Amino acid sequence: MEAALEIRFAEREDINTIGFLAQQIWPTAYSDILSKDQLQYMLKLLYSPDALKNQMVQHHIFLLAELNEEPVGFASYSPTENFAYKLHKLYVLPSLQGRGVGKALVDFILEEIIISGAQRLQLNVNRNNAAKHFYEKLGFTVIREDDIDIGNGYWMNDYVMEKVV
Repeated sequence: MEAALEIRFAEREDINTIGFLAQQIWPTAYSDILSKDQLQYMLKLLYSPDALKNQMVQHHIFLLAELNEEPVGFASYSPTENFAYKLHKLYVLPSLQGRGVGKALVDFILEEIIISGAQRLQLNVNRNNAAKHFYEKLGFTVIREDDIDIGNGYWMNDYVMEKVV
C-alpha cells in the first residue's frame, strides 16, 4: 500500500464517522446475506450514535484506519474472560478491501492485546460471509456455531472463530 495508513484509537468525537463508514460498508458486505429490512434494523441497533456511545461505555475499544487522513475502516474489541479478547467489528470500505487495511487493523489489535496478557482473540462471523476465509488466512479457526436472537424476529447465525496468540 503506497499511501500512508494510520491506525488510531477512536474517541467519542469519532462516533459519527464510524456510523457513516458502517452505512457505506454494510450494504455491500451484507446485501447477499441479510434482507434489506434486517440490514437496516441491525445498522440502527449497532451503529446509531447512542448505540456506539453505549458500546464505548461498555469498554469496547474502537480503532479508526485512515488513509491519507481519510477514514477508510474501523474495528472494535474488548476483553472478555480467561485471558481472551473479542473482536466485535472489523470493516473496511469495499474499494480498499484486499489491500491490507483489515489485516493491519487485526495486527494492531493483536499487538495491543498481547501486551495486556491475552492468550486468544475470538470473533463472530456470519456463516454465509466470505470474510470467514479472510480470518482463516490470518490464523483463526472455527471453534463452534452460535445462533443469536437480536430481536424483531432476526437472528445472527454465526461461526465463532478464535486465534491463539
